[in-house]
Amino acid sequence: MKPGNNMIVALDIGTSKVVCLVGEVGLDGMIDIVGIGSHESRGLKRGVVVNIESTVHSIQRAVDEAELMAGCKIHSVTVGIAGSHINSMNSHGIVAVREGEVMEHDLERVIDAARAVAIPADQKILHILPQEYVIDNQEGIREPLGMSGVRLEAKVHLVTGAVNAVQNIEKCVRRCGLAVDNSVLEQLASSFAVLTEDEKELGVCMVDMGGGTTDIAIFTGGSIRHTAVIPIAGDQVTNDIAMALRTPTPHAEDIKIKYACALAQLARAEDTIKVPSVGDRPSRDLSRQALAEVVEPRYDELFTLVQSELRRSGFEDLVAAGIVLTGGTAKMEGAVELAEEIFHMPVRLALPKGVRGMGDILNSPIYATGIGLLQYAKQDVQHQVEAVPVDDGGEQPNVLQRMKTWFQGNF
Repeated sequence: MKPGNNMIVALDIGTSKVVCLVGEVGLDGMIDIVGIGSHESRGLKRGVVVNIESTVHSIQRAVDEAELMAGCKIHSVTVGIAGSHINSMNSHGIVAVREGEVMEHDLERVIDAARAVAIPADQKILHILPQEYVIDNQEGIREPLGMSGVRLEAKVHLVTGAVNAVQNIEKCVRRCGLAVDNSVLEQLASSFAVLTEDEKELGVCMVDMGGGTTDIAIFTGGSIRHTAVIPIAGDQVTNDIAMALRTPTPHAEDIKIKYACALAQLARAEDTIKVPSVGDRPSRDLSRQALAEVVEPRYDELFTLVQSELRRSGFEDLVAAGIVLTGGTAKMEGAVELAEEIFHMPVRLALPKGVRGMGDILNSPIYATGIGLLQYAKQDVQHQVEAVPVDDGGEQPNVLQRMKTWFQGNF
């Protein structure tokens, strides 16, 4: 199933880049990164595949690079899913406890009851994420197994995605000769890598700013409460720079990474940058402040949309720990300061944690989703994960586990 007994592989297929990470789970439970592969992503738009051939090529290049560094053959991966086709809702189910004590099969039945909601035919359930359980009106129970009671209720967060969008991502992975262990919501994965338990308890809004989409996940009381996707991100900033400065898109991307600032007052007018022109025209000099004046309105718009989503979700007053920014687009100078001005709450830029190896290479918000996918995969391998993805993609590593559960539930 995997390149080694304790090896796990994450594949973050983003709009601007594909990252493949190979991790080895140590005896202490920490993940040691043994291979990284990264390649420019072509073939995706706003998190959705628009060109299968180009996507397959990008995935293959990233996987080859990771295999070479790790010195192993990759057979299966945990894949991130994003895009504006993602929807989420909160649901709950109630069942009677058969033996007066909550057993494994009672949990399965109550989760089944909670997922029995009407969803459009073109959508499929990606995740059923338990928030809390209620036994005989006793609320706030996280681990109900073995507790006494007659009535069990589960409150869950359901994440759904477009069937064809999920299938196209998985098809691209399979075209590279790889099996898909799991398809995981990208902001859920990122939250594993960047949020602390204290933040999840107090209430926090995580904003993962990528190339094609900005993904939002809201946690309160230690559980995920709301997820959303905004189809504006780093690519729009690059396009704004290309249009305003009349420079080719690849140059606009370079200028954005090297010189852009999300808050004009932080950029000094005397700092100048060289801007390549289109065609044979000579390069021009431009002040860094003028560049910041192009970038700031787009970041302002993006943070305002996030704030509207936070307000719409009803959790605006419950995120005491504030906003956590991550993802490549959040790295820009001035992004945190601008966000604090708009949200009027604490904002921090989060670097991924929970892995070892590769020195400072991975110490960047760019790798938050990839590292989060590894941590999700580790948890999945250890105890078949609490946030159970519904579709196991035809994979059969858990047959013994399933048989064991079936026997426990039926005899």
